Amino acid sequence: MSHEKDFSLATCDQIEAALCRQLERIRLSRNMTQKQLALEAGVSLRTLGRLEKGLGVSFETFIRVMKALGMQQRLEALLPDAEVRPFERIGSSGAERKRARPSKHVLPQGSGAWSWGDGEGDGDV
Repeated sequence: MSHEKDFSLATCDQIEAALCRQLERIRLSRNMTQKQLALEAGVSLRTLGRLEKGLGVSFETFIRVMKALGMQQRLEALLPDAEVRPFERIGSSGAERKRARPSKHVLPQGSGAWSWGDGEGDGDV
């Protein structure tokens, strides 16, 4: 059975609940009690219970439990590597990106972009 979830349509609460249920399944598959995992993670038994029910715990608690389950390497999968791809370096003289710039397709102020009042037939300018 696949545990693939379509998080693109889920709410934050639904995503949190799905991730926390998965942590509980992993704990059970490793034949660990909540008490054992809470002790390993350095969190209270009540906090671990709240986590497994998806009742809103800190990100630190989530990380502690992941580490206690030996899954810290999986945390890297939460966010992609932000490094610039090698072919993008060729066009930027090999320099790392230091700041973001707006896209060139964004119209500057006063360039004929639509604004409130445009198209109204009252003749006021």
